[in-house]
Amino acid sequence: MLMCLLSGLLALTSCSKRSNEVEHTADMTGMSLLEIAKTRRAIRNFLPQEVEQKKLDYVLECLRLAPSAGNKQPWHFYIVKSREAKKAIYQSYTYGNIKGDPMFIVACGDSTVSWKRKDYDGKNYLDVDVAIAVEHLVLAATEQGLGTCWLAHFNPERLVEVLNIPENLTPIAIIPIGYPSPEQGRKSDRKPLNEIMETI
Repeated sequence: MLMCLLSGLLALTSCSKRSNEVEHTADMTGMSLLEIAKTRRAIRNFLPQEVEQKKLDYVLECLRLAPSAGNKQPWHFYIVKSREAKKAIYQSYTYGNIKGDPMFIVACGDSTVSWKRKDYDGKNYLDVDVAIAVEHLVLAATEQGLGTCWLAHFNPERLVEVLNIPENLTPIAIIPIGYPSPEQGRKSDRKPLNEIMETI
């Protein structure tokens, strides 16, 4: 699992160097991965400014390069831009704390494809794989000067119904993405290293 996460971070770093397929358009050129991680925060208030296609392409390319257990890539992502599709988002996520008019990315996983630890406890790595891909997206968006937020408290059955998501796919997260309003709350605190790790 650690190797999977490390390879994911390396893939995200290589995404910053880019191939010729997608133009690098980072607003924060020169930021280290640590600086990007420190800058990222949950954004719920967005400016009414559309994300340029070249920036979206860059973020999605970083997402595409994410590692997964067994390289199964058990994911499918819906890019929600239309007014009708956004209504579906708000029908399933009813908190009302997303302000502005961001686009959304609905991250889904396919358990028929995902890798399972069959020889032991049968653990399904679907959520882990999709989470790694979404974190690529979130960090790449931060590098591009965009804001995101992981939304988890939504009605998956309603989302499946209104977006017509096939039954083999499970919605795992909704991510609004757009230009952040400067009026945001403080960044959440993190536990110090000595509370979350030990050397054996």
